[in-house]
Amino acid sequence: MSHIKRIQNVVLGILTLLLAAVMLLAPKESLPLIAVILSLSLFAYGFKTMWFYFRMARHMVGGKKILYRAIITLDLSLFLLSMIRADSFIIMVYLLFVFVFKGFVDVLRAFEAKKNGSRQWRPKLIAGIIIVLFAIAMLVVGIILGKTEILVYGYCVSLVNSAVIRIISAFKRTAVVYVA
Repeated sequence: MSHIKRIQNVVLGILTLLLAAVMLLAPKESLPLIAVILSLSLFAYGFKTMWFYFRMARHMVGGKKILYRAIITLDLSLFLLSMIRADSFIIMVYLLFVFVFKGFVDVLRAFEAKKNGSRQWRPKLIAGIIIVLFAIAMLVVGIILGKTEILVYGYCVSLVNSAVIRIISAFKRTAVVYVA
């Protein structure tokens, strides 16, 4: 990782921590902000995937899968953007879906890593299970008790987690492979 990329990761980590702190101060007003953040991040990922398709993937085997992924991601982004003015219940369900999906993907990646013989599959499996259980706990507390702030707190915890991981990875030494 270059020095500029390391500085970018530290700055993005600090900005993410500040965003989480702002959302913790006003949890009721943060639910539309969460929808905007999720929508913009999905839009950026969809646009990046679409750009990759037009630049390179259309010439690759399986390139249409990348095009379909880009279109679906852009559609989900626009759908979430249209739900900002809707009831907060829909945004909560969408946020819970994102948490459960991320945990499910982590569990599947752990099983794939185990199948490939990696020794790091256990922490991935545990992290995925914790994310799914965290989403279920937020569902129980947030929807059954009617407290939307719980979901905002859960999203802030995930933001803090990703920011800390980003900052730690910026200071981690990267292995350089030399081919002689």
